[in-house]
Amino acid sequence: MTEQPTSFERPQSGVDPAEARGALLRTPKPPGSQGLPVQARADGTPSSGPGTAAPRGKGKDGKGKEPPVNGPEHSQPAAADPGAHRPRPAPDGIPPQPGAQQERTPGGQERRTGRSLPPGRPMPMRRDGDRLRFVGAATRRIARGLDLDEIVMGLCRATVPTFSDAILVYLRDPLPVGDERPTGPVVLRLRRTDRIPEERDTEGVLLPPAFEPEPEPSALADLSSLTTELCEVRPGGALNEVLRGVRPVFADTPAARAALPELLGEGGEAVVPGGQHAILAPLRGRRRVIGAALFLRRPERLAFEADDLLVAAQLATHSALGIDKAVLYGREAYIADELQRTMLPETLPRPTGVRLASRYLPAAETARVGGDWYDAIPLPGSRVALVVGDVMGHSMTSAAIMGQLRTTAQTLAGLDLPPQEVLHHLDEQAQRLGTDRMATCLYAVYDPVTHRITIANAGHPPPVLLHLGGRAEVLRVPPGAPIGVGGVDFEAVELDAPAGATLLLYTDGLVESRLRDVWTGIEQLREKLAATAQLTGPDHPPPLEALCDEVLDMLGPGDRDDDIALLAARFDGIAPSDVAYWTLEPEDSAPGQARRLARRALARWGLEELTDSVELLVSEVVTNAVRYASRPVTLRLLRTHVLRCEVGDDVPQLPRLRQARATDEGGRGLYLVNKLARRWGATRLSTGKVVWFELNRG
Repeated sequence: MTEQPTSFERPQSGVDPAEARGALLRTPKPPGSQGLPVQARADGTPSSGPGTAAPRGKGKDGKGKEPPVNGPEHSQPAAADPGAHRPRPAPDGIPPQPGAQQERTPGGQERRTGRSLPPGRPMPMRRDGDRLRFVGAATRRIARGLDLDEIVMGLCRATVPTFSDAILVYLRDPLPVGDERPTGPVVLRLRRTDRIPEERDTEGVLLPPAFEPEPEPSALADLSSLTTELCEVRPGGALNEVLRGVRPVFADTPAARAALPELLGEGGEAVVPGGQHAILAPLRGRRRVIGAALFLRRPERLAFEADDLLVAAQLATHSALGIDKAVLYGREAYIADELQRTMLPETLPRPTGVRLASRYLPAAETARVGGDWYDAIPLPGSRVALVVGDVMGHSMTSAAIMGQLRTTAQTLAGLDLPPQEVLHHLDEQAQRLGTDRMATCLYAVYDPVTHRITIANAGHPPPVLLHLGGRAEVLRVPPGAPIGVGGVDFEAVELDAPAGATLLLYTDGLVESRLRDVWTGIEQLREKLAATAQLTGPDHPPPLEALCDEVLDMLGPGDRDDDIALLAARFDGIAPSDVAYWTLEPEDSAPGQARRLARRALARWGLEELTDSVELLVSEVVTNAVRYASRPVTLRLLRTHVLRCEVGDDVPQLPRLRQARATDEGGRGLYLVNKLARRWGATRLSTGKVVWFELNRG
């Protein structure tokens, strides 16, 4: 994208060098000359002569007031055209050039060359001290950039118009990262252009923009319209030789004259003035050339000198190294962001009887990795495990440890261990990872059939339960010690989870910051939930997604000191009328009894069309359970959006689907279940196992 921002010029004699803005002199354009428009004074008034300058310490009104630091450099009079160019603020850090007036003779000639200068034309940098100060300020400005666009913009803003009147910056597309070797041809893309915008002359008439053949104020040409956006660097070509040489060259050298048409394309030669008014500077990073910069001056201005090649080389070197670092930083940030996204759940499950919503906010855009995580894991019996945790630190190591702990929690949840046992095994795993691997974690199991929730805590902030009537309650859960301490016991509590209530699990980044302690933040969270619930009335809980957004809105400007993980669970539960539960003795008559009980339940629910399939599958599963069980077998039917059947026994071995041979008397029960059921599975419990299957309701 081409940008045409305004920059400030060097102050003339009589201007306080400490001021960020100097008086900018302008002069009418010589007849017949082509080039960028001349510059106006900072206050927008016409210059009266070569010696005209802003008086020391006086503002625009002449009453001794200092001008604003970030005021416009090329401001127009109040009666000017409202569609005129809007100037940008004066950049800081570009030093004035003291002693410029001494370089001019009383007769208006430049002392070293004896050439006459147009009245009011800014003096070039003549002293080595001027160049050193300019290079120092420009490189500081370039170094301030963190990403690619900021660095390229810093180069353009630092050089226009202090060093050149226009600049074109080309970069490789795509930019190589680190030590990787790009494949294919080298292609340069025009990344950014900058030039002095159009100004008004002393008569208030618009001057033509740079390199426009016919002055036309309504159609202002820019540099990008006269050059090609992409160019391929041919091996052995003139442009390739100039880039390989690394050193900046004047545009009138034979090598540059042959390379510029290849870089700029057809018609691009009109951009480059004659003589030494242009410098082509390759941009070389740590490993290879990554682009080129073209510095341009108007024909009526003094040409570049040999010392200006050194200035261009310094600007190109600092810009190229900054671009290299920005690309490496961007790749690292991308890897960290992908790692964080992989560690967190991509989507939340949809278990029966509970609705879920979540949020994750990194501590800062520049550090998107951290140790906060959340998870929701479906368990046997339509239950669900809700987990939230926080690993110390905000580094890639913290994210990696978080991923290991989350995987361990998922594995332990698959074993259907009690919450306190899950935390105990997580503590052991953290100690195996290292001596200083500390984390907090809260593990809860919700049962929609019994409307109960079991919670165990390992040094984590307590959850908040929002009741249907709008009352928010901080649950009393034993805090416990953080994971990784070792040698501690964890305690679980069982609490009511009424239908319509909402449980909020979160990390300490939501409630703790430099501005408030954790308990003050928890109280503010409780009040925020209660206030949000009042908006929807006592009979309707607030929507989960909107509730999460409202909770995050409580964060102030200085409250983002840590990552934030948020998990909200709305308890709908399963009504007792939708549950049928029986206990069967492990006898040969158990399969027939199971068929009769299932038939009666389906008739009561109005699901007679599923009777044949349910009887067949229940008979096969119960038969397998009775064959090996030594204790009573359980049978449970759940009516939700699907019909779910669960058969439990005390045998820990899980059944496996296999292809029965023609001579086998058994082994076909699970084959029928796999063919007829919507889904099926088997889960090992601490007391045995559960085999379940689901059927779609007609």
